[in-house]
Amino acid sequence: MVVRTDLPRLDPAHLGGLADPDQYHEALTLPGHDRGWLRDALHRMLVIRVAEEMIGELVTAGRIRCPCHLAIGQEAAAVGVALKLRPTDRIFGAHRSHAHYLALGGSLHGLMAEVQGKDTGASRGMGGSMHLIDIAHGLYGTVPIVGATIPIAVGAALAAKMDNRGDVAVSFFGDGATEEGAFHEALNLAAVMQLPVLFVCENNLFSSHLHIGLRQPADSVARYAEANRIEWARVDGNDVVSVAEAAGAAVDALRGGGGPRFIEAVTYRWRGHVGPREDEDVGVQRKGDLARWKGRDPIRRLAEALIAAGDLGQRALAEEQREIRAQVESAWEQARRDPYPAAEALLGYVYTESPEGRRSF
Repeated sequence: MVVRTDLPRLDPAHLGGLADPDQYHEALTLPGHDRGWLRDALHRMLVIRVAEEMIGELVTAGRIRCPCHLAIGQEAAAVGVALKLRPTDRIFGAHRSHAHYLALGGSLHGLMAEVQGKDTGASRGMGGSMHLIDIAHGLYGTVPIVGATIPIAVGAALAAKMDNRGDVAVSFFGDGATEEGAFHEALNLAAVMQLPVLFVCENNLFSSHLHIGLRQPADSVARYAEANRIEWARVDGNDVVSVAEAAGAAVDALRGGGGPRFIEAVTYRWRGHVGPREDEDVGVQRKGDLARWKGRDPIRRLAEALIAAGDLGQRALAEEQREIRAQVESAWEQARRDPYPAAEALLGYVYTESPEGRRSF
């Protein structure tokens, strides 16, 4: 494994150059990496990008009514971690988790049906954008309550440790979740019990429209891992290679009984906190540095590296994007024709009948 040594590591409180939108725009460094794996990573990131762009278009057109939090610009963090996991691991997301669902192998049709409230959706049409589940691929749930799935992932890690099959739990969350008490309780318990859980913070510097510098005394959240004596790594979250290297090392340690691990993936979302707009964030004018952050585009940087290495051509890349767009459109149309849940499902998914015929929660 090639280990990056050019990223800040020693200071757990400050991001350094990773917080500078004018740095890390260059194509990725690929020596020693399997090209098939890299093409797979690029494909998964493209699926997320194209799917979410279409979801944004449909929200604008009024054809999707549920709130949608888009991860456009953050695809590498989800994919880099997902490629190091196996289906029997237990993964948990938050409100911005289309990317986690798709990176793990979730179906486009399941996502497109869910955001339309259809019975064929990932959550049978009852969850919408923020409540996704796909146990077949290891995703045990996403919820909109900030920080809520972090302690659940710790519980799943305890179960994995008791099962003793080498499975791990993973919790994806944003920097805003580190301001919740449940986050700190979860890190403490995981450290004390030496549980096989990987905490992945996608630090995009904003909680809703409020910059981390206005909410916390330092811009890096790795200091919380340091305080709990949890091994941590900080990476350029828009470099899928660096993310995968850090995730691979962490997961290997977890499977070997090494105790919890923490990854801070520094990234930036291109759209507002919720919804498809780039110019506004919860009704507030966004900062003017978005164009500079787009220079750190995770898809472009990997594609350019593969093209430079002779493993990908511009025409092949364009054709792959067209094919993915066609697949996304097909999934949407199929879901559009699918039925909504039956009326009796409203209580059927909440209550269960006992053998005596009594209804209970």
